[in-house]
Amino acid sequence: MTTALRSRWDDALDAVEPEVVGTVRAVVGLSIDVAGTGAAVGELVRIDGGAVEESSAGVLAEVVAATGSTVRCMPLGATRGLRAGMPVRPLGTALRVPVGAGLLGRVLDGLGRPIDGRGPLRADAWVPVHGSAPHPLDRARVDVPLDLGVRVLDTLVTVGRGQRLGLFAGSGVGKSSLLSMIARGTDAEVSVIALVGERGREVREFLEDDLGPEGLARSVVVVATSDEPPLVRLRSAFVATRIAEHLRDGGAHAVLMMDSLTRVAMAQREIGLSVGEPPATRGYPPSTFALLAQLLERAGTGATGSVTGLYTVLVDGDDHNEPIADAARSILDGHVVLDRRLAVAGHFPSVDALASISRVASRVTSTERQLLARRLRAVMAARRQAQDLLDVGAYVAGSNPLVDAAVTHGRAIDAFLRQGMDESAPTEQSWAHLAALVHALGDLS
Repeated sequence: MTTALRSRWDDALDAVEPEVVGTVRAVVGLSIDVAGTGAAVGELVRIDGGAVEESSAGVLAEVVAATGSTVRCMPLGATRGLRAGMPVRPLGTALRVPVGAGLLGRVLDGLGRPIDGRGPLRADAWVPVHGSAPHPLDRARVDVPLDLGVRVLDTLVTVGRGQRLGLFAGSGVGKSSLLSMIARGTDAEVSVIALVGERGREVREFLEDDLGPEGLARSVVVVATSDEPPLVRLRSAFVATRIAEHLRDGGAHAVLMMDSLTRVAMAQREIGLSVGEPPATRGYPPSTFALLAQLLERAGTGATGSVTGLYTVLVDGDDHNEPIADAARSILDGHVVLDRRLAVAGHFPSVDALASISRVASRVTSTERQLLARRLRAVMAARRQAQDLLDVGAYVAGSNPLVDAAVTHGRAIDAFLRQGMDESAPTEQSWAHLAALVHALGDLS
């Protein structure tokens, strides 16, 4: 049989192969019950019909649970117009996302599709959205500092290449603004930025004002606004992580910035409760905390490249011990705490340096620089402990040399900790500034 004839024969066999078609059994809340597809958890299905604007292509959904002869799906689009009895066709594959350096400068939606109007993507490949964390013994050690361009972080909370750091704060304290400073000032080769559950109004402002053309040129931005279905918001975090992983596997040192991890957890809460999971702490089902570990462990160093993860965490009611903040802090390699009192006082970035910790700082900085950071921290801690006495005028000068130095050089310390949104702070200059400040404090023994 010739090659052409064999090809026609194979096409004919494919044409007569029976097609599996299921039906919608129920549409309740955020979930869709489907029977007769045989689809497995994680696979995509297409529901023919639905919203008018999507009726020609159908509505995509992902199987998130299986019970008996039915599967429960979460839609990746609008559910308006769906009804029981509609045909459902399994696609036999999980969600696939584009990866590669050709994505730099592009803006994608939560499913990896371009939304910037610049034509099709130049992707190296399309890969499943679900990846796996590097083997613990294959990870390179974190021993190289990463410059963030923010003076207080580069010196007092030094970040290492391949570290995972959380930015913890309540609403309106400056997490997103600090993240935009890092996006512009970091010396990372490439940046992958995930805006999860972001306000639609702020997306363009972030791209044009905070990131700018120069920052966007070396970044990939994944956007899932707050009005998107919960599964799209959840998947956007994994899409961004998968893109960063591919860059790491190619030997690049990438920064993954996610705003915010809390909205990822909230999306998983909506999904878990919709499929019948029991609510646990503050309504979060158990799957939420397992998902956080799966997502965060995928960042970090690999055999060659690295993904430095920077995640904002919205603490509920300024309670830094609420469930998501507590779970994230236990997984991450450090945390930066933003203080509302500093923000209200116009102190930006509103980083509480004494409450912020980098667990790899001692491995990525020299002994001399560690000593400089410890001396400034000691002076700041002494000032905080004596603040009540200072406020009522009960402190007696000379009682504590650390407090005396903090009071005398208070303005210089504040000037060091503060930084304008558009101010550039190269790391070497920041360390030189800190050395001069510590020298001015004098002998504190």
